[in-house]
Amino acid sequence: MNLEEYFARTGYKGSLEKQDLETLTDIFQHHIRAVPFENLSIHCGEKITLELEHVYNKIVQRKRGGWCMENNQLLGWVLKCLGYDASFLGAYVFNPHQNTYATIMTHLLVKVVIDGKAYIVDGGFGVSYQMWQPMELVSGKDQPQAPGIFRFTEKNAIWYLEKMRRKQYIPNQNFSNSDLLEKKECRKVYMFSLEPRTVEDFCFQCTYLQTSPDSLFTKKSICTLQTTDGFRALIGWTLTETTYNYKENMDLVEFVTLEDDEVEKTLKEKFNITLDRKLVPINIKGFYTI
Repeated sequence: MNLEEYFARTGYKGSLEKQDLETLTDIFQHHIRAVPFENLSIHCGEKITLELEHVYNKIVQRKRGGWCMENNQLLGWVLKCLGYDASFLGAYVFNPHQNTYATIMTHLLVKVVIDGKAYIVDGGFGVSYQMWQPMELVSGKDQPQAPGIFRFTEKNAIWYLEKMRRKQYIPNQNFSNSDLLEKKECRKVYMFSLEPRTVEDFCFQCTYLQTSPDSLFTKKSICTLQTTDGFRALIGWTLTETTYNYKENMDLVEFVTLEDDEVEKTLKEKFNITLDRKLVPINIKGFYTI
């Protein structure tokens, strides 16, 4: 494993000497625009494991993506190698259908401290809830970014992330009531504490999420990638492309339904992913919104 190969994968060509917020943001944005958030291994007969060497091989050498435990673990390794004060945290994702947070800690985060200020770096959520810049860990402060307005709130040593979105314009009205569309303008995302975590804390969750019939990830094949002006997502056979701030306070959300023989080509052309095994797309109704 080496940093040169990782940066060749993400296309980052900036400074490797400075451990400042500007450099961190640049490295982070190159990652989220090159490495998809995806769970395709589950739906093409592969097992997801959390050994760092395996994650590196999958994302850097095989040019795949991964979910939070893979993306953020790799990001954390890169940042530590560069000299950043980086550590892992664990979050509980909000389920809007049950209107509550998960009881299992399934989301891996990276915390980075620069000049005494703490930031959350999360390259593993995808779609419109994917932050584009490290977020300062401060309570009650609106932090506007291209995807919308993010905000942390702290109560009794528990931190909550929520996001405010813009209005959405959907040209194809056949999809105007799609269950993939978020109806609320303000959405809770996850909660977490500042207790340091290790990758080993997520081994059970990694197995559970890719095997349980109750897991969102066994119900949907997901591949999402951030772009320079929005993001793309392939959920089952449904391809969406979102352009942020297409008009004032309005995001453009375009939908198309793919045929079976278009899925593989779309993964290559839109997400730069080539799978070693045949994908079986799936999209069972669940609490996943873009």
